[in-house]
Amino acid sequence: MEKQKLIAQGKAKSMYETDMAKTLLMEFRDDASAFDGKKISALNNKGKVNNQFNAFILNKLEEEGIETHFIKTISNNESLVKRLDMFPIECVVRNRATGSLCRRLGVEDGLILEPPLFEFFLKNDQLGDPLINENHILSFKWANQEEIDAMKSMTFKVNQILRQLFDQANLILVDYKLEFGKFENKILLGDEFTPDGCRLWDKDTLEKLDKDRFRQDLGDVIESYQEVANRLGIQINLD
Repeated sequence: MEKQKLIAQGKAKSMYETDMAKTLLMEFRDDASAFDGKKISALNNKGKVNNQFNAFILNKLEEEGIETHFIKTISNNESLVKRLDMFPIECVVRNRATGSLCRRLGVEDGLILEPPLFEFFLKNDQLGDPLINENHILSFKWANQEEIDAMKSMTFKVNQILRQLFDQANLILVDYKLEFGKFENKILLGDEFTPDGCRLWDKDTLEKLDKDRFRQDLGDVIESYQEVANRLGIQINLD
């Protein structure tokens, strides 16, 4: 596999074409950002931790019947993935209220949401990833009803699988975002699942072990990511 042209660069990942048909190389960088890029830093080993964390989670989801774009890790901070035609949509599930939901609706931080709350957001950094609904998606033709239903169904199935997985590690899966795309006319889970894109709290202390440590200047960001990995039995190689 040969790494070729850079085709996309996000806040913490870079995507490269390869010499293999219908694949991309996904490189996890050490960059960290928050508040739509207003806060930026570099955290040593973040790329390696997130790449290997993501590989573990997506392999677990594949084992449970969730089809993803993940193929294999190439190095400690790179993975080979299928090249998807991505939907410009973020699917968010909240098992507890916190963050922007509390600010938006004035609800209690940590409130248990039963059933879990599902929300769509438009993936657009310049607009601040605004909240949208199914009517927006249909009217602007970002996806059709069948695709909307499939993304919602897969997102809730992921919630069932990962809530149990993290619970066994004495962790609360507070909320998370997923992104989907199409590959050969099939909807697959794309992007990543790491502590950058979800919130994880210790069950006993409610200590935050996710990107909120960076957002809120709590320190020990990568150490917390590694703590979560250790609890899940993920062997992180930092060489």
